[in-house]
Amino acid sequence: MTSRRNSLLAVLLVASLGASGCSTLGRLNPFDRDKGPQEIAGEGERISIVPADQRLEPAEALAGVGFALPSPSVVSEWPLPGGTPEQWVGNVDAAPGLEVAWRRGFGRGSKGGYHVTAPPISAAGRVYVMDAEANVSARDAQSGAEVWRTNIRPDDNRRDREAFGGGIAFADGKLYVSSGYREVVQLDAATGALGWRTRTDQPIHAAPTVSAGRVFVVALDNTLLTFDAATGALGWTYQALSEPARILAASSPAIFGDTVITAFGSGELIALRAANGNDLWNEALSRASRTSALSEIRDIPGRPVIYQGDVYAVSHSGVFSATDLRTGQSRWSLPVVGISTPLPAGDVVYVVSRDGQVICASRESGQIYWIRDLNEGFSTKKRGGLFGIGGKRPVRPIWSGPLLANNRLIVVGSSGELASLDAQTGEVQKRIGLGSPALITPIAVGNTIYVVTDEAELIALR
Repeated sequence: MTSRRNSLLAVLLVASLGASGCSTLGRLNPFDRDKGPQEIAGEGERISIVPADQRLEPAEALAGVGFALPSPSVVSEWPLPGGTPEQWVGNVDAAPGLEVAWRRGFGRGSKGGYHVTAPPISAAGRVYVMDAEANVSARDAQSGAEVWRTNIRPDDNRRDREAFGGGIAFADGKLYVSSGYREVVQLDAATGALGWRTRTDQPIHAAPTVSAGRVFVVALDNTLLTFDAATGALGWTYQALSEPARILAASSPAIFGDTVITAFGSGELIALRAANGNDLWNEALSRASRTSALSEIRDIPGRPVIYQGDVYAVSHSGVFSATDLRTGQSRWSLPVVGISTPLPAGDVVYVVSRDGQVICASRESGQIYWIRDLNEGFSTKKRGGLFGIGGKRPVRPIWSGPLLANNRLIVVGSSGELASLDAQTGEVQKRIGLGSPALITPIAVGNTIYVVTDEAELIALR
């Protein structure tokens, strides 16, 4: 399990665009100190929005201070990767016992160039998942039984093992599926029958967002693509800055009214008009001071979230920010390295760092209520080798989430565990073994929480 997890995390953290490999390796070389960080920019320079000396610690003024959370409510559908176009779902009422009800395999798992990256979605009493070979299947939400299965790989591209990724979205009885096979397709949600298929110039590792008759999805070259949901015709596009190195996971746009917020591998957070692609504002979530080679990857792999007039996003280069949706002005920022999606709720916002810290911060000020290290006690000592030389150093587990359910934070990890934390205090209440790594944030529908694992298993907890 350990060697498998180490190789998985290596792929997760160092995915890059093939042809750009030489420049990427040079830029990420930790021993090439003389040259300093090599920036890639269009017009002007990137400006750090997080002071280099800012520290991440709970605020003394908030010690013992409580905060409000929304009341739990039942969610009947989860049609988009983040549940809604805003990529936000509140405090769900689901799985009070948090016990495994059933688990069902749904295809090929992550191995040998194949990767399960698509978040599950749910609508009309079914859960929809996609495996590592672009097999899309509908599962009965109560039992997990397969209803139908469709492979969306094009006939001329069935041996491309690098064509991983993509995802699913539901709207008006249709599924919209993106994939690394350079295409977006529409399927009938009831039968799996193909509606339309549109080819793209670049692979797509992200899941789409559907709103107001348009499909929005980000391609590997940092282009936001839009399609007519009824016909598949390509609409307007937006090209962000080029960036050769990025995380394997990819972000889906968030939409509120006529504003679409998109995060890119370049570290840019951009607001556009959903109707025509006109840009409204642009913010770069990057830090001027970086101490490791991996921090040079500026990607924002988690989804941006729109909540009560603000946009919350976290980048791999170490910026967690709250940005005014209307003006693009940063309200506050924290030095957090993250690869998953933040969760604002009530008075606070939660985020999970790449190192396994769950952080609870005030939505208003950014001051921190508490920090819980899920990897506390994890040993980083080398194992094996001769006299400590040549051994392997264990990789700290990576955690994804959180989902807020009945005032509990639910997170899953590459260690093959699910953890439940008290949303008010951060205390770990329960840990459950999943049997294999999980790197996709769970969803909740009805009384059930659904988890997708790296082995292409759908697990239901109730």
